[in-house]
Amino acid sequence: MTAIDQTSASAVRERATGGAGTGGPSGPRPVYRRGPLRRLRRLPLYLAGLAVFLFSVFPVYWMVITAFKPVGEIFTRDQTIFPTAPTLEHFDRVLNGQLIPGVNFWQFLGNSLFLTVASVAMGAFLSLLAAVAVARFRFRLRTAFIILLLVIQMVPMEAMIISIFINFRQLSDVSGVELLGNLSGLLIVYTAVSLPITIMMLRGFVAAVPKELEEAAAIDGASSWTVFWRILMPLVAPGLVAASIFAFITAWNEFIVALTFLGRSTDNYTLPLTLSYYFGRFGTEWGPIMAASTLLTIPVMIFFLFVQRRMVSGLTMGAVKG
Repeated sequence: MTAIDQTSASAVRERATGGAGTGGPSGPRPVYRRGPLRRLRRLPLYLAGLAVFLFSVFPVYWMVITAFKPVGEIFTRDQTIFPTAPTLEHFDRVLNGQLIPGVNFWQFLGNSLFLTVASVAMGAFLSLLAAVAVARFRFRLRTAFIILLLVIQMVPMEAMIISIFINFRQLSDVSGVELLGNLSGLLIVYTAVSLPITIMMLRGFVAAVPKELEEAAAIDGASSWTVFWRILMPLVAPGLVAASIFAFITAWNEFIVALTFLGRSTDNYTLPLTLSYYFGRFGTEWGPIMAASTLLTIPVMIFFLFVQRRMVSGLTMGAVKG
């Protein structure tokens, strides 16, 4: 038997046995599994991640359990991880009490919800229009406009509060429309503050949408607004959600601007302003503060639960697609 015949016979035997033990294309391939030594090497990384998680979550956990502790357990040296005698007296005082005569918690909640929802909606709409203009059109001073957006992001809102307050007061005197002491002035400020970062975020999403889709819709007879609402809006919806998070957090948690602009208009106070009433001259009421802070975080958690899927897709958009 020649060498060629031997090779052919060997190939036939391998084909008949399925190539077992050869590691060929038709045979089983070796399975590589992580050994215990490799897992032990990653153990410090897992422990570090767990430590960071506990360090971040523990303040929130302590806030929640303190809200359920009676006063005697809060002001004691022998602190416990769990409340020994849970109570709802602090929540009852926050929900049913009146820090300001004639104004209760539910009115504060309504003011905060109105400001947050309105500022998020207005900010998302205006920032999307501006992002389309920046990403799709070429106009004079376009680069200067983008640089100006980056510079504005570096300026904190507290640094502009005096100039904004003076301008609003002058505008109120000239136009007769009162912008101080009501929620309309805060709505303008919160929307304007969120615009620079949301425009910069949405600019990348709009630029990633192929122009051919818009051109094809225009050829089929779609108007500019139809292209905007039916073509562009669904494609950049994840980006809108990701950009709206900044506007939501700003409007929901802001304190200094709200206190400055509302002044003595207690009927228009938001939830963050109510926390200051528990800091008295003769002491701090930690139970109601923790209860109010817990209630303040619930809408934020609900918001993130609703937008979680869109938020993840929006933050990961632009990665390599298969």
